[in-house]
This record gives sequence, structure tokens and C-alpha cells, in this order.
Amino acid sequence: MKKDRDLKLQNYNISPNRYRELKFFCKQYREKQLQLRSITELSSPVFGSMGGGGKTSDRTADTAIKKAQLERDISIIEQSAIEADSEIYQYIITNVVDGIPYQHLGAPCSSSTFKRRKKFFFILLDNKKS
Repeated sequence: MKKDRDLKLQNYNISPNRYRELKFFCKQYREKQLQLRSITELSSPVFGSMGGGGKTSDRTADTAIKKAQLERDISIIEQSAIEADSEIYQYIITNVVDGIPYQHLGAPCSSSTFKRRKKFFFILLDNKKS
């Protein structure tokens, strides 16, 4: 398989390092989906001092916060792909998240159209993550 090349997005004020940050954020998409599905344990708050700071531990709140963050991360990836092109967003997600090359996707568009939409996806994602 061909090595996935970095997109050139400097014209859109996205540095190569920022692009890689966004790319690897997307690579965590499947992990985040699994983590979200596995969050089923809710418990009552534990009152009392934890450590020395007088803080209390609330596992239910911690779980809710983690769940909300995972949902937000998944949502911004999906929404960015949908906004980039609602007809081929699944192909964009599969390409970016799983690294499946365009040639193996079976996307109903040309390679150049796909590349433009993928660039637009990263521009939208950058705006949402900023």
C-alpha cells in the first residue's frame, strides 16, 4: 500500500505540524467510538477527602465528562466530513480515519474532487478544534 502523504495546507494557515495533529486526532476516531460504547458504569458519588486538597471524587460526574468529551470529538470529525461533502462524507472518514487509499474506497467522485473535499474537511476540522 502507498504511504499516506501529508496534505499541503499552508495556504489555509494550517502548518504541517497542525495538519499532523489533526490527522492523528482523526486516527483516534475508532478508539473513541469503542471507549464511548464501553462507558456504561455509573456509580454514586464518593464523598470525602481524596489526597490532600479537600477534593471529592464523583465517578458519575467524571464518567459524564469523559462521555461528553468523546461524543464531542466524534461529532466534530463527523460534522466536518458532512460539511465538506454530505454525499461522500463516509468515504472521507474512512480515508482519514482508517487510512484506506482513495483507489480502494470506491468513492463516487474523481480523485481530484475527493482530494479537494478532503482538504476542505481538514480546514473545517481545524476551525472546529481551534
